Amino acid sequence: MSYIEKGSEEFKKANIALFAGGFCTFAVLYSTQPLLPYLSRDFYISPASASLSLSATTISLAVSLLIVGSLSEAWGRKVIMTFSMFSASILAILTGFAPSFHILLALRILQGFVLSGLSAIAMAYLGEEIEEKSLGMAMGMFISGNSLGGMFGRITIGIITDLFNWRAALCSVGVLSLIASILFVVELPKSKHFNPRVLDTRKLLKSMINHLKNPSLLCLYGIGFLLLGSLVSLYNYIGFQLIAPPYSLSPSLVGFIFILYLMGTFSSTWMGQMADKHGKHKLLLSALIIMFAGAAVTLSINLILKIVGIALLTFGFFGGHSIASSWVGHLASHDKAQASSLYLFFYYVGSSIGGTAGGTFWSSFGWSGVVTMIMCFIILALLLTTKLSPKTFR
Repeated sequence: MSYIEKGSEEFKKANIALFAGGFCTFAVLYSTQPLLPYLSRDFYISPASASLSLSATTISLAVSLLIVGSLSEAWGRKVIMTFSMFSASILAILTGFAPSFHILLALRILQGFVLSGLSAIAMAYLGEEIEEKSLGMAMGMFISGNSLGGMFGRITIGIITDLFNWRAALCSVGVLSLIASILFVVELPKSKHFNPRVLDTRKLLKSMINHLKNPSLLCLYGIGFLLLGSLVSLYNYIGFQLIAPPYSLSPSLVGFIFILYLMGTFSSTWMGQMADKHGKHKLLLSALIIMFAGAAVTLSINLILKIVGIALLTFGFFGGHSIASSWVGHLASHDKAQASSLYLFFYYVGSSIGGTAGGTFWSSFGWSGVVTMIMCFIILALLLTTKLSPKTFR
C-alpha cells in the first residue's frame, strides 16, 4: 500500500484533520491559565491552589502518554484519537458547570488523561502513513495547530470572560473543540500501515526500555525536555517583568503577548518543509540557535526589542519541536506510538520542571536569571543535537 504524499487529496485531508486535532488539544489544555484569578476569587482558594487546574492536567497528560501510546499499538490509531477529542470536548463543556473547585479539578485531571490519546498517537500516525519526504511538512501542520490552539484558546477565554464570565468561556472552548472533533473524524484518512498487536504488558515494558536504550531517541527526548522547559519559563515570567516599571503594562496587554504564538504556526510548517529539503540535523541546529539569540535579545530594556526576542525564541521553539518530534517516529524501529509517548512525556515534564526552576531564578536574580537558565537549557539542547549523526536525519 502506498504512503500519503504531498500534493495528494489524502495529504490535504490528513493535514486538515491533524491541524484541527492539535488546535483542540492546546485550546483545551491551557484553557484555565487565563482564569486563575477568577477561579481563586469564586472558589475562595489561593492562587497556588487555583494553578492546580493547569498543572494537574499537564501531569495527568504526561503520565497518561506512557499508557495510551502503548494501548494504541493494540487498539489502533484513529479510534483512540477520535475518542480522545470528543471526550476532551465534552469534559471542557462540563468544566463550565463545575459546582466546586474539587469537581473542576477532577474534570481537568480527566481531560489530561483523554488528551493524551491524541498527542502521542498523532505523531505515530504521521510516521506510519505519511511518505518520508513529506513528513516534516505534515508534522509542522500538526504543531502549528498546537500553537494556534494555544494562542486562540487563551485570547478567546479572556474576551468571553470579560463579556460574560469564566464559565461561559470554558463552555465556548468545549463547543469549538467539539466542532474540531467532527472535522477530525470526517477528514482523517484511515490507517493503512498500522499492524495491531496483542496487548502484552511485559513486551510493552521491554519495548519501552529498548527505546530508552536508543542513544538517538534519548537525545531527542532530552531536546524535547529542554525545548518546552525554555518556552514555558519565558512565558511564565515575562509577564512579571512587563507589569512592573519601567513598562507598567496592564495585565490585558500582557495577555496579548500570546499572539506571538502565530510565529510558531508559521515556523513549525516552514521549518518542517525546509528540513525535508535540507536535512533535519541542520535545521534543528538552526532552530536552537534562533532560540538562543531570541533569549539574549529579551535582555534588552527596549520593549520593542524585548518583544522581538520573544518572537524569535517562539519561532525557534516551534520549528525545533516540529523537527525533533517528527523524527522520533522515524527513528523508532518498533512501537512508534510508544516512542512518541516517551518523547511527549519528557516534553511535558520539561514544562513542569523548567517552569518551576524558572521561578527560583526569577526570585533570586530577576529576568536576567531566567534568561540565563533558558540559555543553559538551549546550550544543552545544542550539545545533544551534535551527538546525533547528520546521517540519522536524512
